[in-house]
Amino acid sequence: MQPHGPGTTAAPRMRVTGLLLLVAHLLIVGWLTLRPRTVPWVPAPNLRPLATIRAELVHGLSWEAVQHLGGPVLLLAPLGVLLPLSAGRLNVSPLVSLTRTVFAGAMIALAIELLQSGIPGRVPDVDSVLLNTLGVALVHLAVVPGARCALRRRYEEPRGATPRIPRVGVARQTDALSGGRTYL
Repeated sequence: MQPHGPGTTAAPRMRVTGLLLLVAHLLIVGWLTLRPRTVPWVPAPNLRPLATIRAELVHGLSWEAVQHLGGPVLLLAPLGVLLPLSAGRLNVSPLVSLTRTVFAGAMIALAIELLQSGIPGRVPDVDSVLLNTLGVALVHLAVVPGARCALRRRYEEPRGATPRIPRVGVARQTDALSGGRTYL
């Protein structure tokens, strides 16, 4: 195992596993979201933030609304764990890690929506970007800080008890301050 100080990375196996899982997840997401669909009609693109979410919640929180809004939240949610895992850093500020992960998740969601604008049957929706980013942030906050803490404890070298210095006897004052000795 590698040492884990500031700026060092976790074990290479963990990083490679994270990269492989990240690539596999992105391939599946790409296959799900970028395939052309044959539909009889296509709604207009939504470029107004929160319009789709409001429209789903107009009649209250129903099972259908949860399914329509939960899908985009769950689509990119694994990135909240896979992005930090593929980076392999254990000693990172939680705020910096969250910021990096959420920004990367938002950029991936935005790229998917921009690519969808050129695919038949697919319509870009700005609310999908917001919900995808929300899913990445929630999973990151729920899993990564605790997992990093557990991994730091696991890879940290065990420290024994604090070493104690045996008590040193105090010299007599006459010996310590006597001017009769010469040391040359």
